[in-house]
Amino acid sequence: MNRAAGPGRTTGTGALCVLAASVLWGTTGTAATLAPAVGPLAIGAVAMGMGGLLQALFAAPRIARHAARLRERRGTVLLGAVSVAVYPLAFYSSMRLAGVAVGTVVSIGTAPLASALIERAVDGRRLTRRWGSAAALGMLGTILLCAAEAAHATGDTGQASVAATLLGVALGLVAAATYALYSWAAHRLITGQIPSRAAMGAVFGLGGLFLLPVLAVTGAPLLGSWSNAAVGVYMALVPMFIGYVLFGWGLAHVPASTATTLSLLEPAVAAVLAVVVVGERLPAAGWAGIALVIVCLAVLTAPARRPRRRSGEPVTGPDARDAQAGLARPGAP
Repeated sequence: MNRAAGPGRTTGTGALCVLAASVLWGTTGTAATLAPAVGPLAIGAVAMGMGGLLQALFAAPRIARHAARLRERRGTVLLGAVSVAVYPLAFYSSMRLAGVAVGTVVSIGTAPLASALIERAVDGRRLTRRWGSAAALGMLGTILLCAAEAAHATGDTGQASVAATLLGVALGLVAAATYALYSWAAHRLITGQIPSRAAMGAVFGLGGLFLLPVLAVTGAPLLGSWSNAAVGVYMALVPMFIGYVLFGWGLAHVPASTATTLSLLEPAVAAVLAVVVVGERLPAAGWAGIALVIVCLAVLTAPARRPRRRSGEPVTGPDARDAQAGLARPGAP
């Protein structure tokens, strides 16, 4: 990308890259339904496993150059890699049990809340009233969405579907937690002077290695037909590899808070595709729940008014970034 083109153009290009990545990520649930004979564990393993290995291959020169620093932070790398391995298994199982819309919204919609809690527990950042309001909206939206889907399941196939939906929601929360953990781990590495490509390649590559045994045990149906194999190749190459490359390019030109806000397009795309392509029926309460979750994330990530010091000068540096994230630094008023 041409940085000489000016800040406005590069910012716009970065935003388009993040939006494109979010659209690609939003197609994963629907793509998985096109291979019904392939279990969710195999789908998750081929998507994140092979996609992670492609990330590592793409970043191999950077990883080799910064190998010493990565070894120094091997605990963080390992935490991120384990989370990368667990996330797709929980995410795709959640969508298979609870439906594409519910699985995606619970997994993606609650991940920023999980991220805030991790930063509070590990980094000591105090949560603000704005975060509390956003959390309340998100939880209400999730409850509405899950209640609507559970009622629909009861009307169609009875209590077994309700139990499956609840298990799917629980797995969605596991996916959200692991998504937040590997995002936090990657951010920790990047702020530790490791380039983003090297950090992401190391975390995703090691996570991909962890997923290879799962793929070996569960992946036989991927070779059962050309359509199943095509879904596996698509998942690994397009949303996981190309999507994360686009996201990385976007982060080079827009702030992380802006990228997070733009990526809210993913659950919206997933929900619309679930209805239009998969044929899922989502009651009005479910749509209201999705809307509340999106509002929650918009409130959580939207730039806040910059607080001013007593001298009247605007706050800059980490305090301003924390204010934009809806978090306060320890000891801040």
